[in-house]
Amino acid sequence: MLPLSGCNMVVLAPSGDIAMQQRNLILISTVLMLLIIVPVIALTLFFAWKYRQSNTSATYDPEWHHSTKLELVIWSAPLAIIIALGSVTWIATHQLDPYRPLDRIAAGKPLPPNVKPVTVEVVALDWKWLFLYPDLGIATVNELAAPVDTPINFKITATSVMNSFFVPALAGQIYAMPGMETKLHAVINRPGEYQGFSANYSGAGFSNMRFRFHGLTPADFDAWVQKARAQGSSFGRSEYLKLEQPSEKEPVRYFSHLDPQLYDAILNMCVDQSKMCVNEMMRIDANGGGGMEGINNVIRLANKSDPWNKTPVRPTKPFVAALCTPMGTGPGGSVETGAAPLAKTRID
Repeated sequence: MLPLSGCNMVVLAPSGDIAMQQRNLILISTVLMLLIIVPVIALTLFFAWKYRQSNTSATYDPEWHHSTKLELVIWSAPLAIIIALGSVTWIATHQLDPYRPLDRIAAGKPLPPNVKPVTVEVVALDWKWLFLYPDLGIATVNELAAPVDTPINFKITATSVMNSFFVPALAGQIYAMPGMETKLHAVINRPGEYQGFSANYSGAGFSNMRFRFHGLTPADFDAWVQKARAQGSSFGRSEYLKLEQPSEKEPVRYFSHLDPQLYDAILNMCVDQSKMCVNEMMRIDANGGGGMEGINNVIRLANKSDPWNKTPVRPTKPFVAALCTPMGTGPGGSVETGAAPLAKTRID
């Protein structure tokens, strides 16, 4: 008991409705499994004691091999537990889908019809957390805040390697992956300061990749937003590229005048404007790629033709055939006179 006294039991005593429902699922599953585990362990110890070598009064029947009644008990009880456990898990899996918008803020408290959720765009960096509030025009490093009893819509991504966004008091962990967006809908029901961290190993600074999550009353949250605006500096692409560099134990920082297009650029891995955005690359690939070979492949697949047939086919819709770049650069990197601008050639 002495070592256990140092444990943080936040998972079993959370402050958010989603985490509370997940806690209940853990407890229900544990109890259902104990209904089998405890009797099996108890009977194992009882049989070992009753049929010990020194107990000559115990029944000795070496020819016994089957009992229909005993078989029914042995198989029906675990089957009933599996059915109950599967039903509970199936229902909870759909109710607690992190992509599913909330329909309540707590047990017995349905979601008010006119409540406006707080949108937070989460970016896992090496080795720190960036939180963007697009509706409020602010951003923070290693500090997150939200008003109590208000839905929070998280959009989560990463910059270099996979991470995991986890606030145990709020909800279960959600992975953060470069070039991809995951989501989480949650709510905090009690004011307080809670710990958040990365639950997926991501390199040298992983152990210090932690942040504070503040559950605040609406008035205190408004005051927190005003503090961030007053203390923060502008935050755009150039500031992000500096912040993106690997670092450890970053202090809490605030930013104001947030670039509204920054999160989309982070998600599409093109904050550096010299790089093509992932969504642009996907659009080009969907239109056949950068040449006739790609166009033919797409058309053959779309028409369910033989993929090994190399006979050219005529497209039935516009396709990207090539990307034209400037012909060259002059001294100092300037574009030479007469160079063609960046263009996309289409085949109709």
